[in-house]
Amino acid sequence: MAGSQDFREDPRNERVLVYVDGALVPKSDAKVSIFDAGFSMGDGIWEGLRLHSGRLLFLEEHLDRLMAGAAQIRMAGLQREAVVEALQATLKANSMSDGAHLRLMVTRGLKTAVNQDPRNAVGRPTIVITAEYKTAPPRPPGWGLRLATVSVRSPDRSVFDMRLNSHSRLPLILALLEAIDVGADEALMLDPQGKVASCNATNFFWARGGRMFTSTGACCFNGITRGHVIGLCRDNDIPIEVGDFGPDHARAADEAFVTGTMGGLTPVTAIDGVGLESVPGPLMRRLLELYEALKDSDAAQDRVA
Repeated sequence: MAGSQDFREDPRNERVLVYVDGALVPKSDAKVSIFDAGFSMGDGIWEGLRLHSGRLLFLEEHLDRLMAGAAQIRMAGLQREAVVEALQATLKANSMSDGAHLRLMVTRGLKTAVNQDPRNAVGRPTIVITAEYKTAPPRPPGWGLRLATVSVRSPDRSVFDMRLNSHSRLPLILALLEAIDVGADEALMLDPQGKVASCNATNFFWARGGRMFTSTGACCFNGITRGHVIGLCRDNDIPIEVGDFGPDHARAADEAFVTGTMGGLTPVTAIDGVGLESVPGPLMRRLLELYEALKDSDAAQDRVA
């Protein structure tokens, strides 16, 4: 398996404790009810967070996105400070300080019946947090992801809001399966107008002639790493165009990469079977340096984990 979310096995993960609604339990005991809205309907939101040098990177931005998602789906009862306390308790119980990835999952909670109607929820969200040691496996020189443009489209908000970190991921899984079927590692998804939008789990950037390109953001993930890469380009005189571009424009790239909390910046080696000249390319190498410096800055570390 290869992908931007890939990680090396770590035996410490067999002993980690999982936060489930206020209790810290072994992995084998981490369970939710079949009447939970997240299990039965995918009715919930989530965040992925990276633990780096004793702190959760960009924590306030992640919490802002989480709370905005809760408001968008009209989930009542979620308290920001309670979420922070749960994150801190999870890290403390596992004695973690670096190199971990956390998955914060919040659902609408228990329901009186298994159906769509959110009014059947009893009124208290379910909070689950996994914290695992995850670092990228060794990569040979020139390694990168192979992307394949797929038929599954990245929808606009009239169908489904890609900017909402929803538990409902099945369309994205179908896109990935289509990419895997043709020998690729991740799917490159187009928007309803046939313009480059997103990958199935990450956001996509490419470069031509010393200039970076990415989608408008209307039909892709509201990625925190994506936002920082765009900001790093603008703050460091790296030309970048944020707009609508067809897949042929991306296929003619000199270099490309994807972004996400888990992998940071991950190089792309081919798009639809067309190999790229430079992996990683000079612009990605420059942005990697800037991103690593940002991770170690006070701006990235809003609150002690």
